[in-house]
Amino acid sequence: MAVLRLADKLGPDRLTTQSIADEVGLTQPGIFRHFATKQALWQAVAELIADKMSAAWQDALSSGDDPRERIKSLILAQLKQIETYPAIPAILFSRELQADNEPLRKALLGVLARFHATITAELADARKDGIIRQDLDPEDGAILLISLVQGLAMRWSLGARTFSMEAEGRRLLDAQIKLFQSGPAGETS
Repeated sequence: MAVLRLADKLGPDRLTTQSIADEVGLTQPGIFRHFATKQALWQAVAELIADKMSAAWQDALSSGDDPRERIKSLILAQLKQIETYPAIPAILFSRELQADNEPLRKALLGVLARFHATITAELADARKDGIIRQDLDPEDGAILLISLVQGLAMRWSLGARTFSMEAEGRRLLDAQIKLFQSGPAGETS
């Protein structure tokens, strides 16, 4: 958690093992007793992020029988994770960090792939149940919803975190779900 706090405060690319050591009250060699390399430390951060997100997704999936509600719960859970751990977008989009740390990049891409697969499955269920339009490819719908999360996270970060991600996300998500339910000529399914 200290690494996530510092990554938010300093930026992931400026984070040093010395700054981490200072934050947790250890010496720099003490950090390396826990993590053999800085890459290993970032791998542990990726695992923490994956664990937190997976737990939030599992809770969201138990939110009811309606796939629309589960989809909304998944997206809102993801937004809550970003709001709770604001360093996540900076880590995900950190070019230098990902270029220097292939295992971290692969781990975070794996997290995003699992999120995409989960949303895709929920959209496929909703389409099968006739809840969303039949011509919506669940893969494309998942990409649109993930883009909503990423765009909102970027706006929130650039806007100095001056609005509630949950409230704004709920508003935009409701609009997106309505579009998923509308047929080609605007009629509802």
